[in-house]
Amino acid sequence: MGLYERYLARRIRNHEADPPNHVALIITERDLLEDGAYETLVAFFSWALEYAGRVTVYVSVLDAEAVPTLRRDLEGIDAPEVVAVRGPDDRTRADAPIQIGIGLGGKHEFTSAVRTLAERVDAGEIEPDEIDDGDVEDHLVFPAEPDLVIKTGAERLSDFMIWQSVYSELYFTDVNWRDFRKRDFLRAVREYCNRSRRFGR
Repeated sequence: MGLYERYLARRIRNHEADPPNHVALIITERDLLEDGAYETLVAFFSWALEYAGRVTVYVSVLDAEAVPTLRRDLEGIDAPEVVAVRGPDDRTRADAPIQIGIGLGGKHEFTSAVRTLAERVDAGEIEPDEIDDGDVEDHLVFPAEPDLVIKTGAERLSDFMIWQSVYSELYFTDVNWRDFRKRDFLRAVREYCNRSRRFGR
């Protein structure tokens, strides 16, 4: 660890606020086409797990046909903890410290959840007035709400994790994924500690 990274880590360690327990990262399929992208991803897991108990990565794709290949590549990475990889239409849940979801966008994810709930109503499994937030969340790629969401390369979320990140602290960096380093992650954690979370209030 370099001198500046040690400085940032000390600032976080000595801060009165706790670091995030759940860190989410949003990257794109194009980010993973860069040289060294998967090595950076594995390193990110190690950095995040120094502070957080849970790490979520949302990989946005534009072409659904790319999902099988991307999923196979992600399932083959050598991560420091158990990794669960989910496709955009998966309905199974996995309890793993690191979860990677491949998504076609928040609108697609939300539409799919609503469609599934409508099918359950049509089948008589649930009454319309019984549907609540929890039912919708159960049908999302990621039901949990992260404390900190990191987006590299641009100051916008596009339409990814639009439900889950509503009360999250958002951190944008103009550093592209191929250039993302531990110091960039530590800056995000330090910024999180400096904020006062309001949870919509």
